[in-house]
Parts: sequence; structure tokens; C-alpha cells
Amino acid sequence: MNESSISGEPKATTPRDWSVLHRQVCFGESGGRIIWQPRIGCWYTDKQFAGEPLPEPYEGMSVPEIFRALGCSDRLYNHYNGCFRESEDPRVHRTANDLGDGRTEHVIETPVGKQVAITRKTTNNWHVIHEKREVETEEELKVATWREEHAHWGWVQDCYDRAQSEVGDLGAPTIFMPRMNVQDLYISRMGSENGIYALYDWPQTVEAFFRAREEHHEQLIDLINESPIEIINFGENVHSATLSPEMFMKYHLPTCQRRCERLHAAGKFVCSHWDGDCGPILPLARETGLDGIEAITPRPQGDVTLEEIKAGLGDDMFLLDGIPAVYFDETFSVETLVECTQRIIELFAPKLILGISDEISSTGDIERVRIVSDIVEDYNNGCSGEVPS
Repeated sequence: MNESSISGEPKATTPRDWSVLHRQVCFGESGGRIIWQPRIGCWYTDKQFAGEPLPEPYEGMSVPEIFRALGCSDRLYNHYNGCFRESEDPRVHRTANDLGDGRTEHVIETPVGKQVAITRKTTNNWHVIHEKREVETEEELKVATWREEHAHWGWVQDCYDRAQSEVGDLGAPTIFMPRMNVQDLYISRMGSENGIYALYDWPQTVEAFFRAREEHHEQLIDLINESPIEIINFGENVHSATLSPEMFMKYHLPTCQRRCERLHAAGKFVCSHWDGDCGPILPLARETGLDGIEAITPRPQGDVTLEEIKAGLGDDMFLLDGIPAVYFDETFSVETLVECTQRIIELFAPKLILGISDEISSTGDIERVRIVSDIVEDYNNGCSGEVPS
């Protein structure tokens, strides 16, 4: 460990300590109870960016305070992800040049060449648009490979301690790992179109990058397995429109299986984030080695029904999320939301970490989150199984 030793114990349970229930659900110790973990980040940050006040009584509250007021748990990725810090080789140098009109040139220089990206601010949120990705040429991809080969991971105890103190009651410590091979190429490096061309035009260079990335992530898994964080997500954003079953089986599946095997050996609960359209690859879900899949989006928003999701996951895998985000907007009735929630519980409990597929939108009605909180509390109160002390 190059930052500090890994240590820490979960906080003791309290009447509103979601961390205990979260862990019990994941590891089959909840007596049939489930947990409700909606994501509200988009709703909150979009309103902040627009200078729009939150509806009462939430104005002036922090995100953790809003979760507590709504009576539900938070998945806490953003709070614990900083416990694992990636450090570049000291020979990597970055500069940013203001091009005007909200555009910035980012130059990454290394001993084997450089990468250049250009981003542009938008008027809608804090995220930027990429006018040029940091990898658009084969030489830039070779630079990305060198960077993977020379980067390192470290544990940040202060981050863990701070998260435990500030939000440790809202859920068990949870992180998501960086994307593997194809999804990283598409989303983090090149964009989908350029990434697809690269797979066919530069197969040897692409696969060398994939090998370097997987070896780099082996270092991260070593660190994760020594840490007190037990719930691990693969932040993949798998989408079958760009990841065909054939490509999934060639690249994604073997790496996913190897990751799961190593993490399971250390007693971790492992899930992955699939969103968008998942129908063509859903029959492969049980081959992944995952304990569950997050954010599969049902109709009318996605391309699969709840029943098809259940058939794909079977009786042994967890569903994380499940409620279409559009059901939190006034386009759909509260009755539709309630019926969907009850159907998800009927199909998937107790292997269910209920949430929104993927987030409540900035135009959503936050009070509908409380409606689901009440449904889950009523369901949990009716469970007869005993929760171990």
C-alpha cells in the first residue's frame, strides 16, 4: 500500500442505518427484506446548475440530507470511489489551453508521444462535450497503452474515514471499478464510432491496450480485496446497440469472469451497470459470474419487459434498480409507478436492490421517491424472516 494501511469497520446500526440492511440484502442475511436506493444526482445537480431552487422542504439540504428526509438509502459510489487513487507515471505532463468560446485544448505528453483532446462547455450542465477525443489515431492509442502500463493505484484512508463519518449510515461502502476493454475504448477514449473502426482497423494495437488495461486493473483488484469495501460495481454502461453478443463474448465476458472470480475469492459482492438496450445480451447474463446487474431499463424506456429481465437473471442473480426513470415524471400516473414497483418486488425480492433505471430526471417529481419508500417499508414490515443480529 503506498498511501496508508487499509482499515475500518462499519458503523454500528441505528434505527435509520441503511448500511446494515444494504449489506444484509447483498449477502442473503436480510430475512427477505429489500432496500430502496434511488439515484437523485441528475435531479439535484441540474437544478443547481440552472440556479433553480429545490422544492420545499429540500431547499438548502445537501444530497445526504435529502436521502434521509426521503427515507431511503444511497448507493454511495461517489463517496467511496476516491478511496482508490490512480497515479500516473511522473513523466506524464498535462497542460490545458483556453481556446475561447468555452473550448479547451488538453495536451497529455509522455515519453512515447502525446495525446490531444478538445472539450467544449455546454449551457445545460457541468459536463463537457468532446470535440476531439484523447485517442483518435493509432499512435494516440499506443500512448494510452503506455500510460496504463506505467500507472499505479493507492488506498486513501482519509477518504474512507470521511465517507464513513458523513454518509456511512446511508448505505454500505460501495465503489465502481473503471470500465474494461471495449466499453472503455468507446466511452472514455475514442467514442463509439471511432472505437468500432479501431477494433477492425487496428486489432493488434487495440488488443495490446486491452491487455495493459486488464493488468493495470489487477493491481486495483489486489487493493480492493484488502479493503473493507465489500460491494463492487463494474461501471460499464453496457449497451447492446454498440456491444453485440459476438463482441460481448469475445472481449467483455472473459474479463468480467476473471474479475468476478478474483473478487468473489475475497468475499465481495459484484455487480455491473448495464443500461440502454440490453435485450440481445441479456441471455448471457448468467455466464458473467456477476451477483447482479444494475440499471437494466424495462419498457417503456428500455427494450425489455420485467418478465424478460427475470428470465435473463434467473433466481440466483440480483436486480439492482428496475423502475423506469420516466415513471417519476408526470407523463405517467402515480398508479403506474406503484404498479410497476409492486411487480418488481413480486418478481425479484429478496434478490433486489430497488432503484431507478437509471436516475430520476431533472424534471421528475421527487415526492414520488417517497411513495416508493413507503411501499418498500410496508413490504419489509410484512417479511416474516428474522434478521440476524
